[in-house]
Amino acid sequence: MTPVRWGILSTALIGTQRVIPGMLKSPLLQVAAMASRDVERARAAAEPLRIPTVYGTYEELLADPSIEAIYNPLPNHLHVPMTLAAVQAGKHVLCEKPIAMTAPELEVLRPFASRVHIREAFMVRHHPQWIAARDEVRRGTIGELRFMQVPFSYRNLDPNNIRNRADIGGGALYDIGCYAVVAGRWFFEAEPQRVVASVSRDLNFGTDTTTSGLLDFGQGRQLVFTVSTQAARYQRIQLVGTEGRIEIEIPFNAPTGKACRYWVDNASALDESGYRTVELPVADQYQLQAEAFSRAVREEAPTAAGLDDAAMNMRIIDALFASERSGKFEPIG
Repeated sequence: MTPVRWGILSTALIGTQRVIPGMLKSPLLQVAAMASRDVERARAAAEPLRIPTVYGTYEELLADPSIEAIYNPLPNHLHVPMTLAAVQAGKHVLCEKPIAMTAPELEVLRPFASRVHIREAFMVRHHPQWIAARDEVRRGTIGELRFMQVPFSYRNLDPNNIRNRADIGGGALYDIGCYAVVAGRWFFEAEPQRVVASVSRDLNFGTDTTTSGLLDFGQGRQLVFTVSTQAARYQRIQLVGTEGRIEIEIPFNAPTGKACRYWVDNASALDESGYRTVELPVADQYQLQAEAFSRAVREEAPTAAGLDDAAMNMRIIDALFASERSGKFEPIG
């Protein structure tokens, strides 16, 4: 297929250090331009990545008729405004997570969902380990999936870091709790009916620094997660069924230079005697994500499915924050 020409909004580190290097590996697309509010900053970021065109404003990039798709890794509070500007310019948009600050905020994008592709950048759903582990669940390897446990944490005390700024969408639930929500929806292949949360906030930052949630998917299926921006670096997914268990070692920040693995435990003992290790080939989930989006641009008619999926994620997050305020289970609105 003819490679899709991409433009990058901003010099955000998630883009320059992870997403763009993955994109550059693919013959299905070209990273053709980058924009920043400072053209010199754009040039400094673009040069080592060999991005040929730079712009000193986001508007110039969106006005470039040769650009077909936009990757938006701006701070959370700018996700919807700049995605809206991009779709109004006729561009397809892959937007970093969380795609919005609240679910209702997304409704301004709905009129464009049948004209261009709009998707939230959960790269994990393209990694072979997520696909293989879900196939194990579907085959009944661990019986019926009953509950999931997802711990995900890192330690960041920088007051100037965007993850520690409440006014622009910082905090643990927005930044990494959204991955736990996606994991539950992915492996249960269902939507939660109600949620409850316990939230601890930093007195100086105002952000949630440790948040735990329980998502009730009905029929005895539950996800429990804890995410933190002020704890040791750690992440796992535990899938526990009626006849066994699956543990994914590095479920979210999967390394791009070495194989990933998960373990299947047949529950015959509490030690490792019942373990089976599954090792996956080396893969770059950011490359796979960009390729899937590029194929959609070339081969699929736009629909509201991507926006609907993102809106459900946000409704769950909205309900978790509502539970923080009420101290009760909250339904998914």
